[in-house]
Amino acid sequence: MKILILGAGKMGSFFADLLSFDHEVAVLERDPKRMRFIYNAIRMQSPEEITTFKPELLINCVTLNYTIEAFREVIPFLEPGCIISDIASVKTQLHEFYNTCGFPYVSTHPMFGPTFANLGNLEKENTIIITEGNHLGKVFYKDLYSRLKLNIFEYSFEEHDMVVAYSLGIPFASTLVFAATMVHQDSPGTTFKRHMKIARGLMSEDDYLLTEILFNPRTPDQISRIQEELNVLQGIIQQRDTPAMKDYLSRIRKKIE
Repeated sequence: MKILILGAGKMGSFFADLLSFDHEVAVLERDPKRMRFIYNAIRMQSPEEITTFKPELLINCVTLNYTIEAFREVIPFLEPGCIISDIASVKTQLHEFYNTCGFPYVSTHPMFGPTFANLGNLEKENTIIITEGNHLGKVFYKDLYSRLKLNIFEYSFEEHDMVVAYSLGIPFASTLVFAATMVHQDSPGTTFKRHMKIARGLMSEDDYLLTEILFNPRTPDQISRIQEELNVLQGIIQQRDTPAMKDYLSRIRKKIE
């Protein structure tokens, strides 16, 4: 299959490396410096070059805030029937775009990234395939993710955004609050150092990605849950209520078993 990848960032390079030995792959990236580690693939710097390549599948791996813009830029150079796809972690506007673009589409969300995941060993990682979309496109991604031994889940666009609000919104918000309230420690404990590592990793992510995850319309409800639990915990601590604390810790242990 002829596959065009938009963007040669960490995820774009990951997919190019993954697919280039079984498919004919081209990578479109305007920044030549990002192409340094792209091999066994055709390198493109302008959308006009797509015309002669004639991709059958397009994988959009550009930065989140340019995802739809990148689609619109290359669509005039695609053959009818080319399946377009994305791996974006926020799907809020993509569903509407896909319904009006005139091309078959498939949308997935690898629930791992280069910041924390080991891209060489993904056996314990998860990925989501959106149920709406082109059947052949979904089959392609199911096969690809199965070969990586990923845990595959299928959700609608609506269900995906709810999952993201919970699985990303809560840890993002919690980590930001930790980082906002922390003070320098000359001799930090193990737990503090682990939280700091997570915080530094999170803050290395793109600002737009963090913003869109937190601006997901379903995230405020999840943040309200954090505030409610903090109020409960604060009340127990202020009252020095040992039985209540034991009950609270017991409840938390059961939730994480």
